[in-house]
Amino acid sequence: MALDPQAEALLAAFAGTPAIDFTQLTAPAYRAMIAAGGGFAPGDQVAAEEDLSIPASGGALAARLYRPSGEGSFPLTVFFHGGGFVACSLDTHANLCRSLAQRAQTPVLSVDYRLAPEARFPAAAHDACDAVRWAAANARDLRARSGPIAVAGDSAGGNLAAVTAQQLRGSNVRIAHQLLFYPVLDCANEHPSYESCGDGYFLTSAMMRWFKDQYFDARAERADPLASPLLAADLTGLASATIISAAYDPLRDEAEHYAARLAQAGVLTTHVRWPGQMHGFASALGFLDAAEHAVTVGARALRQALHQGGHRD
Repeated sequence: MALDPQAEALLAAFAGTPAIDFTQLTAPAYRAMIAAGGGFAPGDQVAAEEDLSIPASGGALAARLYRPSGEGSFPLTVFFHGGGFVACSLDTHANLCRSLAQRAQTPVLSVDYRLAPEARFPAAAHDACDAVRWAAANARDLRARSGPIAVAGDSAGGNLAAVTAQQLRGSNVRIAHQLLFYPVLDCANEHPSYESCGDGYFLTSAMMRWFKDQYFDARAERADPLASPLLAADLTGLASATIISAAYDPLRDEAEHYAARLAQAGVLTTHVRWPGQMHGFASALGFLDAAEHAVTVGARALRQALHQGGHRD
């Protein structure tokens, strides 16, 4: 299928920006570029938003809790934002978190993990695991229902959600579901979609290589399951998963390979390749009809797993 006309128009709006020289780009400069963007719809209205601080082994982490409207306590979801392990924040992904919270009827705890290159691998992975442990132990204080929780994220945040699901398997933290939007799952290898979708669709292969160079000190680290969940030897017993990939995304193949491996391991897995879309499309609320649809699909998966017992302990 051809690129969706709305996605094509959004890409055209970015076309006038200067090309990025990744041999000269610094993380602060990239973050400034991201901060200057935006303009997407704010997402669904929620009952309340509260900024928090989470204790973690690497230092306190900023977080924001989005509470949906409705009576009673709801099961909790912990969300990790994308940004290549280098950029983005609680604010850049607020619209996605609000919409997931309201549509899934789940409080969403968005976590601002440490960023590279100031904090290199495995800092973000350790922060993510610490945050999920803390959230599970303090669900009642967050006015959420104690019991199984979900993890979710997009891009690099999808990596961290998948990592936590693996690392906390068999622990006293019960994860009901992992919702992964176009996740980074293999930092050690480049799959065919790096070539076929590597230029002209917002996220480029060159940008992904730059992200990895910021996050990792040594190439050998990239095959560690804390970096590349796809390369974990054993995927049995993991929480059920919903994986949304985009047809025009260099990360498409690794996401789809992970979905296939999870299913082969007996994990209840739903995979949707979104036709005509590019990396990051779910955040483009107000611009892309597909964003609305994808967030609704993700929220429905969370709601089913958390509220109807569609999980595996």
